[in-house]
Amino acid sequence: MAASKTLGLIHTSATLVPVFDELCRKHIPDVKVFNIVDDSLIKNTIACGKLTPQTAKRVVGYANAAEEAGADYIMYTCSSIGPAVETAAGLTGVPVLRVDQPMADAAIAAGSRIGVVATLSTTLEPTSDLVRRRAVAAGKEVTILSRLCEGAFEALMKGDAATHDAVVAAALKRLVDEVDVIVLAQASMARVVSGLPDQEKKVPILASPPIAMEYLAKLLG
Repeated sequence: MAASKTLGLIHTSATLVPVFDELCRKHIPDVKVFNIVDDSLIKNTIACGKLTPQTAKRVVGYANAAEEAGADYIMYTCSSIGPAVETAAGLTGVPVLRVDQPMADAAIAAGSRIGVVATLSTTLEPTSDLVRRRAVAAGKEVTILSRLCEGAFEALMKGDAATHDAVVAAALKRLVDEVDVIVLAQASMARVVSGLPDQEKKVPILASPPIAMEYLAKLLG
């Protein structure tokens, strides 16, 4: 019998642990999973307005820690630290994946006008940049329309989920007529889509967690 594979998940928020636990049970039930959580990574990135070299170094360090803990595959579940994840991938002896890469590839396959929506500027640019670079790698010309949902993240942090959802929903409604597909730069935005009336979902609206887990299921299958 083949040895069971192990997936190490690295999070910047404890709130993502149950989200990915459920997805792992659904898509990769036979894979062992462990979690590493450090919310100072995202807090420092937000406070500085960018991913700093000091934070990037720590991001890379967690890949080494996960490999030493026995991970056969590693996935980081936060888009804001994406550039450091790519650095980690080149310095680690096991495959390392950023959660939004499969989503970016799916968006590129779906159309040439791609909308990127985020509630944090520190996430908007890394996700847009990833889509741009993945399109070049795929040999496809794309137009990227980036939209920042001003005030939504701050509302969510204050416990005002209703305002967050309303701001995100308004941005999605404005963008659907301008693009072929929309990617959500943050997993926290996905629930807004389920609340939109069907007539307002004129184009595919992609969230990274389920797409990433479907991708991993194929790798680990």
